[in-house]
Amino acid sequence: MAPSVAARILDADARARLSALSEVDLGLIAADFDTPKARAALADAEVLFTCWGAARVDEAVLTAAPRLRAVVHAAGSVKHHLTDACWERGLIVSSGAAVNALPVAEYTVASVLFANKRVLQIRDAYRTERRSIDWDARYPGFGNYRRTIGIVGASRIGRRVLELLRAFDFELLVHDPYLTTDQATALGARRVDLDELVRRSDVVSVHAPELASTRHLLDRRRLALMPDGATLINTARGSLVDQEALTAELAAGRLHAVIDVTEPDVLPAESPLYELPNVLLTPHIAGSLGGELRRMVEHALDELERYTRGVPFAYAVEPETLTHSA
Repeated sequence: MAPSVAARILDADARARLSALSEVDLGLIAADFDTPKARAALADAEVLFTCWGAARVDEAVLTAAPRLRAVVHAAGSVKHHLTDACWERGLIVSSGAAVNALPVAEYTVASVLFANKRVLQIRDAYRTERRSIDWDARYPGFGNYRRTIGIVGASRIGRRVLELLRAFDFELLVHDPYLTTDQATALGARRVDLDELVRRSDVVSVHAPELASTRHLLDRRRLALMPDGATLINTARGSLVDQEALTAELAAGRLHAVIDVTEPDVLPAESPLYELPNVLLTPHIAGSLGGELRRMVEHALDELERYTRGVPFAYAVEPETLTHSA
């Protein structure tokens, strides 16, 4: 992992537990495998403990690590650093994707509730006018009762969002090409095609993976299908939404949006998305950050402990799922 990442996630308790579970040089934080010290460590390594900023584990790295058997990743996707050679070698891999899904789902649910309640718009109006206002007259039908929420992607995050939203008086729709009707019903939702979902939903929340097939999944045509006043939430990846088309809809005032991911990751300073009153724009903070990093590290150490006891990982990554998951 990157040394700056190690400084953030490996506090004294985590370092102590890591040392108790394994023979580890806590002074060796390898952002790449080309240094003499890293190469020497690879020769004896049985497990790689990785996080953001990990170097790619390719055939050359595997050749230098003949004893390597497992990778424990204290973050979400492993696509950025594990290559096909890892799966051909038969490495077993654990990921923190399931626990990283929790704060993203929480952010999403909060966004759904605030969007339907028109919190941003009412805050701005109240701040400007500073008087008693008939909010029902200004925002007819605002609120959360019997609203329709559409979830795009029954990923770990999407499923957790559906689970949390079941506590409210919502109609839940879901679109996922790999989800059956019975599976959707078990999640408390109705499976529909994507066009129907965007056409019917008061809030559309995107939780699909970033793949070649999902680029601009919500394109100009589908955005135009959304009802006037509907809200789009994107906590997945910026590439899933046609950002130019969305910006046009938002600038026209027809839609609202909660956007945590953009393309590029940091928008140019002149982007109108920074200033539009119907946009809540955040800098990719929905996932694990701050105190939430501790959950991911504790999860990874739990998985490492399972390995030391000869018990299968609780959250093993199955290579065959990587073609249609994050």
